[in-house]
Amino acid sequence: MRRITYLLTILATVLSTAFVPAAASATGTGHHGHRKCVSVQPETGFYEGGRVATEVLTVPASRCRTISVSHIKDPANPPDRCQTFLLGFYPLVDGSLTYTEPVTACGRHRTVLARNVPDGTAYIVLYNIDYLEQRIQFRVHH
Repeated sequence: MRRITYLLTILATVLSTAFVPAAASATGTGHHGHRKCVSVQPETGFYEGGRVATEVLTVPASRCRTISVSHIKDPANPPDRCQTFLLGFYPLVDGSLTYTEPVTACGRHRTVLARNVPDGTAYIVLYNIDYLEQRIQFRVHH
């Protein structure tokens, strides 16, 4: 009986942490965990109160367990190649998205925004604008 209780405790612990994406550190370049990631250049989903969000994206079935960004640029200001991003995860919990901590990413290198993301997870990528009408171009790898 103790063995069954022990196994159930371990299973509950694993399941309770397996589906929670973890935000990456702002200093990490995110070179690990990218094998077999799908790369997309998302469309803009909405703009509200100085923040731009992508269309809703869904993590495809793959061996990739991270969400990262790369190839960041501001077409209206070419020297500007950095932006601070965060993710909003669905499904809605108590009427709101679950957000990661903001992470600054620059240039062509991949920067991980979240780790341990399960296949089928729906999310949006957000960033704050620096000036009116700013639209940053970037790639998302998931």
